[in-house]
Amino acid sequence: MPLPGVQPNSIAQRLERSWWQTRTGPWQWLLSPLAALYVAGIALRRRGYQQGWLAQHRLPLPVLVVGNVIVGGAGKTPTTIAIVQALQALGWRPGVVSRGYGRQGVGVELVRHDSDAQTVGDEPLLIHRRTQVPVAVGRRRVEAAQSLMAAHSEVNLIIADDGLQHLELARDAQLIVFDQRGVGNGWPLPAGPLRERLPEQLPPNTWVVYNAAAASTPLPGSLAQRQLSGALILADWRSGASWSTACMQALQARSQQHAVLAAAGLAEPERFFGMLESKGLQIERWPLPDHAVLHPRPWPSTAEAVVVTEKDAVKLRPEPDLDPKIWVVGLDFKLPSSLTQAVHDHLRTLYPHLAP
Repeated sequence: MPLPGVQPNSIAQRLERSWWQTRTGPWQWLLSPLAALYVAGIALRRRGYQQGWLAQHRLPLPVLVVGNVIVGGAGKTPTTIAIVQALQALGWRPGVVSRGYGRQGVGVELVRHDSDAQTVGDEPLLIHRRTQVPVAVGRRRVEAAQSLMAAHSEVNLIIADDGLQHLELARDAQLIVFDQRGVGNGWPLPAGPLRERLPEQLPPNTWVVYNAAAASTPLPGSLAQRQLSGALILADWRSGASWSTACMQALQARSQQHAVLAAAGLAEPERFFGMLESKGLQIERWPLPDHAVLHPRPWPSTAEAVVVTEKDAVKLRPEPDLDPKIWVVGLDFKLPSSLTQAVHDHLRTLYPHLAP
C-alpha cells in the first residue's frame, strides 16, 4: 500500500527505492557528481575538527553517541532507550540530548512528560516517557547538554541520540546502529543512503548494534533482540500503565472478527506490521511517512480499532470520541549484556570519579 497522500511512483520515491537495490542503476550514475561533492564536503568538515579549524567542545561528563551511517531510521531510538535503561541498571544517571528531528522549535528545550511532540520531537518525547531520564533538544547538542546539566546536577553521563555526524560535541564512545538493510547500494547521498562512508574497520571505542536477525554489513557487532511487549488502550498508555498481555490477546481476538487498522509512521513500517501478524493479528496496513504529523489523524475516522506504535502515540492529541478506539503496542528492545558491560567498563575507566 503506498503512503497516503504520496504518489507511489514519484521521483523521490523511485530514487529512494534505488538506494536499497544492490545493483548500480541509472540514478547512481546520474547523481555520482553530487555524491562525490557530498563525500568531499563531509571529509573536509571532519578534517576541520581533527585539525582544530572548527571548535570541538568537550563536556565535564562522559559522552556516548548513538547514531547510524544511513539516512532515516535504523533503530536509533530503541537503541538509545535500551542503552539508557541498561546503564541505569549499572548505576549510571544518564541524560539524553537530541536534535529533535522535525520539531517546530529552534532553541534548546527541556522535555517534559506533557511536552508537545511538535515542539520537542516525537523521538525525544518517547525517550523521556520510556526512561524517565532528563532529555534536552536543540540543534546544537553542546547547548542542549549544557542546559541539561544546569537543570539536572545529578546527571553523570550524556547520551547523544542521533549524534554520529554531529562532531562539534566530543564523544568518548559511540554505538553505530544498522537494520536489516545494511548500507543499501553503498553509495553516499544523494545517489545512495549513506551519510558517510562505511569504515573498513571500526574506529576506537566504537560498537556496532544490528537491529536485525543477522549482521547486515561486514563490520563486527552485536545483535539486538526485538519483540512486542504487549498492548494498552491509548488512555491507559498515557497514564503510564504497564504493558498488558491480556490486552494484546483481546486485540488479537477482536482482529479475528474484523481486521484492525495498523498505522505506523516509521522508516520501515512493514517490519512493525509483520510483528503484529506474527502475534496472530489480522490487520489493514496504513503506512505513514517517518515522523508523520498526526493532527488531524490521517486514518479514516470511521475506523473501529486502530493500532499504533509508541512513537506515533506520543503525537496524538486527546480526542475523547476517538481515543477509545486506539490501541498502543509496545516494543521491547534488548542489547546483549556483553555490549553494555563493555561500554560501562570503558566509561568507568575514563571517568573513575564519576562512575558508579
